[in-house]
Amino acid sequence: MVNKLLLSALCLLLVLSACATPVETVTPPNVTREASATETVTPAPTPIPVSMLGVEAESLRGAVIMAWHPWFGVEASLFETQVAEFNSTNEWGISVLTVGQSNFSELFNNVTDALAAPDKPNLVIGLPEHAHFWNERSGVVDLAPYVADPTWGLSADEVASYSPVIWEQDMAGDARLGMPAQRTARLMFYNASWARELGFDAPPATPEEFREQACKANEIFKSNEDTKDDAFGGWLVDTDSMTALSWMMAFGGGVQEGESYRFLKNENIAAFRFPKTLFEDGCAFTLTDTSDADAFANRQALFVTGGLEDLAAQSRALLTLNRMDEWTLIPFPGETQTMAVYGSSFIVMPSDDVKQLASWLFVRWMQKAENQARWVQTTGMLPINSFTLDLSSDQARAYPQWMAAVKLLPSAQGTPRLATWRVIRLVLGDGFEYMFRVNMPVGQVPVILADMDRAVGDLVP
Repeated sequence: MVNKLLLSALCLLLVLSACATPVETVTPPNVTREASATETVTPAPTPIPVSMLGVEAESLRGAVIMAWHPWFGVEASLFETQVAEFNSTNEWGISVLTVGQSNFSELFNNVTDALAAPDKPNLVIGLPEHAHFWNERSGVVDLAPYVADPTWGLSADEVASYSPVIWEQDMAGDARLGMPAQRTARLMFYNASWARELGFDAPPATPEEFREQACKANEIFKSNEDTKDDAFGGWLVDTDSMTALSWMMAFGGGVQEGESYRFLKNENIAAFRFPKTLFEDGCAFTLTDTSDADAFANRQALFVTGGLEDLAAQSRALLTLNRMDEWTLIPFPGETQTMAVYGSSFIVMPSDDVKQLASWLFVRWMQKAENQARWVQTTGMLPINSFTLDLSSDQARAYPQWMAAVKLLPSAQGTPRLATWRVIRLVLGDGFEYMFRVNMPVGQVPVILADMDRAVGDLVP
């Protein structure tokens, strides 16, 4: 039916076309148009980034901020020098006043007491766990908006220059509680020259290799006629809490579990048993009348433990004895080649918008590579970012051991990002020391770790 309708309609159209009167075709005249000028399109102006912090640059003029720090000696001197430089050169006329607090413990107590006081500091150089504690009491400014601010913040390249283990240490979720001031690491000091004389061409990478070298060094002392030095030669026991944590990390363990802690687990048992067994077998020993640096320089210990801040003291000890031994820094032996990284941070305290921004601008200035490179040279600690490393070639040449530590940064681990870490680290150190101080067999290691867990239960709600 449809096809018939279409055929009928087509026939009708043909009939009408044949009957229609022809229409004369009119050809329009040729009209020549003048070429119009090409229109210029003005590009839209690039939007000027607008700060979200709500402070005009003019408002910063004459701002005064108070900074509390824990340093003394060369560190305090360097900080005061840099503060004076900032005060005389910054374009906003900001002035930073400083108050030394002698050490981190005194600083923590004094800042905690001042949290609600009108004259509390605007800026504190404290530990990340201190920042977490104060943050739980609304005593810390979130620096994430300052870092990301298009006017006053850091560039994407600057943010990317930080090693993740250093950058993330000051985070609490999405909030940034501080910016790194200093970072060090716990490592083994290793006498490579002496090891070669003992028949070892490379540093130990596994617990078994570590044990072999430590015990071989001890055999040298046991074979001589002097019985007073029979314990010497292997690892000089160090019971610092960061040493204990480093052993745990090397064996794949650790202390943090969720928002709390757990010591009694298989990896930690293995981590504690290993140095305790070394001690029982005479391949690790303790000293009370000699510093670690002197014991290492005197070849009383093939291995000692320390932080990067100990590099200069170790070098001086070797020079004093005119020792030309080749030595380096190595990670704790275990399943992973890692190291524990820790240190202080710049922490901004709540005040008004102007003083908070002024504090941030000083912190940002302190993050500059040329300023941080002076800290590397003075303290021997880690470069906080790659830009600082680029300016630290003199340090790398003077201390190849320092560069060995820097190369371990990609696999490094941080400490727990919890407020309670400031007290739990004491539990860790006490438990590790107790294992060596008391005549307790290695089989009691799980008991010690269980006791540490009970202590955590008493200290952490």
